[in-house]
Amino acid sequence: MDFVAGAIGGVCGVAVGYPLDTVKVKIQTEPRYTGIWHCVWDTYRRERVRGFYRGLSLPVCTVSLVSSVSFGTYRHCLARICHLRYGSPDAKPAKTDITLSGFASGLVRVFLTSPTEVAKVRLQTQTQQRRPSASWPSAAPPLCPAPPAGSGPGPKYRGPLHCLATVAREEGLRGLYKGSSALLFRDGHSFATYFLSYTILCEQLTPAGHSQPDVLGVLVAGGCAGVLAWAVATPMDVIKSRLQADGQGQRRYRGLLHCMVTSVREEGPRVLFKGLTLNCCRAFPVNMVVFVAYEAVLRLLRGLSA
Repeated sequence: MDFVAGAIGGVCGVAVGYPLDTVKVKIQTEPRYTGIWHCVWDTYRRERVRGFYRGLSLPVCTVSLVSSVSFGTYRHCLARICHLRYGSPDAKPAKTDITLSGFASGLVRVFLTSPTEVAKVRLQTQTQQRRPSASWPSAAPPLCPAPPAGSGPGPKYRGPLHCLATVAREEGLRGLYKGSSALLFRDGHSFATYFLSYTILCEQLTPAGHSQPDVLGVLVAGGCAGVLAWAVATPMDVIKSRLQADGQGQRRYRGLLHCMVTSVREEGPRVLFKGLTLNCCRAFPVNMVVFVAYEAVLRLLRGLSA
């Protein structure tokens, strides 16, 4: 039931948050953007609405599997830990048990998400130029003039599957798992934070005499859990995005540590928190939807199986 509920919740979440995810990746990987609204305007000016949904088809196809594995792994690990420590999988877990189960959930999903993250980032940072209709107010002039529409070669990647095939052909299997070390660091501790904060907030928001919070409580707990998880994940998310975008043209980074040191040296420590505001703004509504859908489907399935 947790695998099914997690799959449906994940699909609902990606449908809500993908446009802001595109803006986040562009800000993290392209220094020319001066802020969120500059990136939004420039993306719309060059590619219109379609530019915000580049690479969406692959996440939609895979997010149900990934979210299913995340929630299913979390619940399975938690049940096993409770069984070993307390003699029953239904025993109330300690905060340490929840943290370890969340950490395991984050590690498992890396093996599934790394290739799709590579394709998503490459497609999101691949732009098709349009003839400018207006200039961004008070923005710095572009380093190179944008060619008019249709005057240059077409995009390197025609879609998610073509992107994966191209990366595999040009960079081998290692190319599909580029940035996976940063992804491991990002998802491990962020999912530990995610599930722990959600559990604690649900306990605090549960009315007296009830075993579970109401819908409003789930909305608030899910949204806040998502914000806290992205707050701790953003530094490694920046490095992950840069490593995965690297390879379009001349490669700059030799690995995780080199990418981190180079980025901080060139742009200062603040570079590790690029996209933090956007991540948090996106995380609240996305994870509200994820957890409300997850809990609703779980209750429905339990009612049907009763």
